[in-house]
Amino acid sequence: MGEIRLEKVHKAFGTTVVIPEIDLEIADNEFVVFVGPSGCGKSTLLRLIAGLEDTTSGRILIDGEDMTARAPAKRGLSMVFQSYALYPHMSVYNNIAFPLKMAGADKSVIEEKVRNAARILNLTDYLDRRPGQLSGGQRQRVAIGRAIVREPKAFLFDEPLSNLDAALRGAMRLEISELHHQLHTTMIYVTHDQIEAMTMADKIVVLNAGRIEQVGSPLELYRSPRNLFVAGFIGSPRMNFVQGPEAEKLGAATIGVRPEHLELSTGDGYWKGKVGVAEHLGSDTFLHVDVDGLGQVTARADGEIGLRHGETVFLTPIRERVHRFDDKGEAFS
Repeated sequence: MGEIRLEKVHKAFGTTVVIPEIDLEIADNEFVVFVGPSGCGKSTLLRLIAGLEDTTSGRILIDGEDMTARAPAKRGLSMVFQSYALYPHMSVYNNIAFPLKMAGADKSVIEEKVRNAARILNLTDYLDRRPGQLSGGQRQRVAIGRAIVREPKAFLFDEPLSNLDAALRGAMRLEISELHHQLHTTMIYVTHDQIEAMTMADKIVVLNAGRIEQVGSPLELYRSPRNLFVAGFIGSPRMNFVQGPEAEKLGAATIGVRPEHLELSTGDGYWKGKVGVAEHLGSDTFLHVDVDGLGQVTARADGEIGLRHGETVFLTPIRERVHRFDDKGEAFS
């Protein structure tokens, strides 16, 4: 079991409030991602769950048991940090085995658990090597292996891929997602990268200045953002926002249109503009169009589109995919 519930959890450092009172439920075997900009409180919230920070008030329950005052080692959780925190003088085998040795586990148990973790993480051929002989992705897998052998109720990941290059990040995203399916264990994952959040999560928790702005599946947040903050944070490239007369025509203070929800034409359309920078990504091209009276609008087009800088284009929002927001930034139908 790995059900985690936060009840009115609050954290302050002196007079500085980092986490206002929040409530959150994480189901057993759920992959939950905390996402938000730097300084939004996501890592602090993870550390509160882990017991590495004391709560100012509120309760943290794990499988129904109040763990708020329990030491980190007594919570049944395993944490994987941004830095691998491996012992450079130890072999991969001994790094993975370390928490079991510290707990006084029998040698046969250690052998079985280390070999099993190595098999799951494709590290069997590297058990005799030291961390300095491994790639960044392999070192991160060793850190995960050290967490696996503890057989925790939940895994806590604090931006584990941020030190890797783009190709390795993509590969490790798949590996961690596959690991979740193999282990059937609750995972909480912290990142500032909304692409990681969208591709990995069962449920996303969007944080802003310590507050939970919205909780939902990736598609729920993409299709129905609750406010301007969520709308602008989820989705890449970000949603286009339009204010003024064009928004007022639809009875809104602000309208939002995603780049993929703009129809592109060279003959006629709703908004007229000139192509600025075109980002060619192979299967897609993102056109940054300077629209008369609106400023720059980003549109998603076919990867082989032949438009050039300075050419005139017309953009037409798909009406049923336009998002409307009131003057407080809240979404409405």
